Amino acid sequence: MNFRSLYQHGFARVAACTGHTAIADPHANAEAVLRQARSCAEDGVAVAVFPEMVLCGYSIEDLLLQDALLDRVEEALRTVVAGSADLLPVLVVGAPLRHRNRVYNCAVTVHRGRVLGVVPKSYPPNYREFYEQRQIAAGDDERGGTIRVGDESVPFGVDLLFAADDVPGLVLHTEICEDMWVPVPPSAEAALAGATVLANLSGSPITVGRAEDRRLMCRSASSRCIAAYVYAAAGLGESTTDLSWDGQTMIYENGALLAESDRFPLGDQSAVADVDLDLLRQERSRTGTFDDNRRTHGARTAGFRTVPFRLDPPAADLGLRRRVERFPFVPADPDRLALDCYEAYNIQVAGLQQRLAAIGDPKVVIGVSGGLDSTHALIVAARAMDRAGRPRSDILAWTLPGFATSDHTKGNAHDLMRSLGVTAAELDITPTARLMLDEMDHPFAAGEPVYDVTFENVQAGLRTDYLFRLANQRGGIVLGTGDLSELALGWSTYGVGDQMSHYNVNSGVPKTLIQHLIRWVIGSHQFDEDTDRTLAAILDTEISPELVPGEEMQSTESKIGPYALHDFTLFHVLRYGFRPSKIAFLAWHAWHDPDAGAWPPGFPEAERVAYDLPEIRRWLEVFCRRFFGFAQFKRSAMPNGPKVSAGGSLSPRGDWRAPSDSTARSWLLDLARFDPAESGH
Repeated sequence: MNFRSLYQHGFARVAACTGHTAIADPHANAEAVLRQARSCAEDGVAVAVFPEMVLCGYSIEDLLLQDALLDRVEEALRTVVAGSADLLPVLVVGAPLRHRNRVYNCAVTVHRGRVLGVVPKSYPPNYREFYEQRQIAAGDDERGGTIRVGDESVPFGVDLLFAADDVPGLVLHTEICEDMWVPVPPSAEAALAGATVLANLSGSPITVGRAEDRRLMCRSASSRCIAAYVYAAAGLGESTTDLSWDGQTMIYENGALLAESDRFPLGDQSAVADVDLDLLRQERSRTGTFDDNRRTHGARTAGFRTVPFRLDPPAADLGLRRRVERFPFVPADPDRLALDCYEAYNIQVAGLQQRLAAIGDPKVVIGVSGGLDSTHALIVAARAMDRAGRPRSDILAWTLPGFATSDHTKGNAHDLMRSLGVTAAELDITPTARLMLDEMDHPFAAGEPVYDVTFENVQAGLRTDYLFRLANQRGGIVLGTGDLSELALGWSTYGVGDQMSHYNVNSGVPKTLIQHLIRWVIGSHQFDEDTDRTLAAILDTEISPELVPGEEMQSTESKIGPYALHDFTLFHVLRYGFRPSKIAFLAWHAWHDPDAGAWPPGFPEAERVAYDLPEIRRWLEVFCRRFFGFAQFKRSAMPNGPKVSAGGSLSPRGDWRAPSDSTARSWLLDLARFDPAESGH
């Protein structure tokens, strides 16, 4: 495979174009369309969408009924068709065309020297400032027909889909301006029939607030239809007799804004983005109600005609024209991150509060290590008690130091328990651990520095065993602290270990989000200043299980890999089912340059690192081996806990239901399709 080519990874580059309209001058407008089309071709664009009636101007009113103008429009269209012969993009241009006894406002789809088809505007408006029905025929009932364009008869109707034979998933549908604003737009039926890229050629004069209305409509259409929506509106040059024009262009994908251009441009302008066709296909296959809706409307959707074409996309490295979050669970936008943290924290709090109320309001038993996960679980429990009107002393918190517990983390644990006002205690597990290791004839008991998995799990198991027995003794439930990322990798001790609890508030929270949740708790002053200071100190501590003695702190990420990369992979596997090779492509674009793109607010400067492709490939293999080939048996027996992120959860009762005895072979074979040493950069 050509690893660097976006078209190899299920993307298609699309453009929404606008420019200066020459009123009633089709020749000039045809040259302007071709000028932008050539630029799009150089940029590797697959589909370029132009405004409504771009070949003559939208605002020409009764000039639409003049033969001299309509003759020139047909000539201009022939110019565009001829000029497209050696160009990559499918061009979607607006033009008035005569058909039978009327003039239709049309979207003409052109590719490599031929007209693929013509779609008429379904609903020409006739209200407020619009009087289109004076000149234009409604096309909503045009299905199954043809129209004469030049010397050829081509498909004509609102039932046309344009599908690329060599770009899987690239299926184009076009509608025109007002068609988007009606309760059941043509694009909705087209999406059910298989269209993934919905184009809107728009005139749409600008009035105060209309730009936001357009954004709302485009975003909604892309979200409901699980599609890309490409919108191009007319700009300067249109008649200002009674109206004005802003040339708004934008591209949405499944509810997310990929690109938009500045409004009121003086010349040519376009919004360009790479649409993820794999993402749209995966979302539709996972959202069963999408196809259920297709069956409901089967009488209409079954009648769509498909016009095939061959794109021949470039295999070169064109970059990637879309924003790829380094932390897909953690948006870089400050307002969005604040909202996500507010919701995530309160989902956890409300989940725990409900569970406690449902089982008779027991006490909460929790182990507090001074690390991020147990810290966050503890502050969730504290707020749950506050909301329930119960004293925080009903939280029975133990720190359970072992052979490698540092004074720093233990001190943070005590400081946090004290400042929160929970019932705090310390239980040293090392005497019991020594006894167990001695009775097992483990080499450590004889003084040998053997720190194997048994040595580690004896400690992890004893901590959980003590907490369960303490819960029995004190009338409580054990609150789990392990996070979503650890569940994904199987980085937990099974059964009598940190894999098990009575209820786990962190099971839906990825490791990369927890630090931001704690920052949000500090910044939103959920607790007092003393607690905030301790939380800040905990944030500055490296992630470590603290199970192996030694001069240097045991680092989790040095063994298992960076959680930043693992969470990146987890999101795209769990949410979209992407291939490892595609995830590597996305990860490289997100992580290869620390100075490119935005980082989440508050993210430490010292931790703003880069990852090259060999390192990305290395940790992807670790993830695949552990997630698909090893860790499922731990997830199949995981305790209850609330789903937090739209990225998904790993509950066997919810988002992720998989066999415990599967193999990672298929994912490793896909990963082997590219050699990072031969992939450039």
